[in-house]
Amino acid sequence: MTEPVFTDPAAPKSTPADAVAQANDSQAGAAGSAWERSFIEKWMQDSLTEQRAARRWKYGMRLAWLLFFAALIWLGMDRTGSMHNADVTRAHTAVVEIKGEIASGADASAEAVISSLRSAFEDPGAQAVVLLINSPGGSPVQAGIINDEIRRLKALHKKSVYVVVEETCASAAYYIAVAADQIFVDKASVVGSIGVLMDGFGFTGLMDKLGVERRLMTAGQNKGFLDPFSPQTEKQKEFAQSMLNQIHQQFIGAVKAGRGDRLKETPETFSGLFWTGEQAVNMGLADHLGNLDYVAREVVKAPEIIDYTRRENVAERLVKRFGASMGESMASALRYAPGLR
Repeated sequence: MTEPVFTDPAAPKSTPADAVAQANDSQAGAAGSAWERSFIEKWMQDSLTEQRAARRWKYGMRLAWLLFFAALIWLGMDRTGSMHNADVTRAHTAVVEIKGEIASGADASAEAVISSLRSAFEDPGAQAVVLLINSPGGSPVQAGIINDEIRRLKALHKKSVYVVVEETCASAAYYIAVAADQIFVDKASVVGSIGVLMDGFGFTGLMDKLGVERRLMTAGQNKGFLDPFSPQTEKQKEFAQSMLNQIHQQFIGAVKAGRGDRLKETPETFSGLFWTGEQAVNMGLADHLGNLDYVAREVVKAPEIIDYTRRENVAERLVKRFGASMGESMASALRYAPGLR
């Protein structure tokens, strides 16, 4: 027996089209839910990735600072030459190299050379100190500082100082060399150039031809007299020449004090000319022909050679580069920080 079905006579009749529409609505709802779920999952994944990257950056910076301070400690423990690893209590000849330009911040700066010299003089095993020179010259100020310190250390430690010239010992390099007890050269070495120079360029004539006007403002009538785009007066030239003459006389005084009666002075000696090592010996600018091994073996009588030259090692270069990079980063951060523009 079939049970009766009660329906509302006023309710709308369901048709096949209504069924299809309901099915489409269900599919659209399911698709929307899937899209929302996918979006949330992607957002959470991106957030986790950013958090991991931030943690890696934090740990990386900590490691970088740790390496930086470790390198500083390493540099503080060893700042001498690579050959200075032997048993320095044994009798030996101490060597300090002066190579390249003599200038502040260079390998042959007064700071670097004097640091090496002090280590060599203070070592009880060093029987004498040899300056191994191959330099065309440089700053008279740096050379004068080194010259003064050599004479002070000689008197303090009662040790002899010898100079061995390789290819060149000219100008400021010779200024240093005359502080030694004896100077040894190769017969083909270049020695001398006892003079002072100040060089530059002048473009005033060219600017007139091109119709270019130089607009230079100074406080002090001589403030810009070395400016290459401005003319020089005779008074300014005389002033610069008098300064060069004074420095030249200081150089001459150091040579005469260091060489003494050995110097065979001629009108050309202090003219700025330079000579071969063989000529330098004949003129009294040098003492003998000889190389480093000869001096250590025959003069000092201590054939073992130990290098005390202060050199920049790999770690020090890395520290400088890292420090420069960090400095640039900090400067950039301060430059763009709010309120610091």
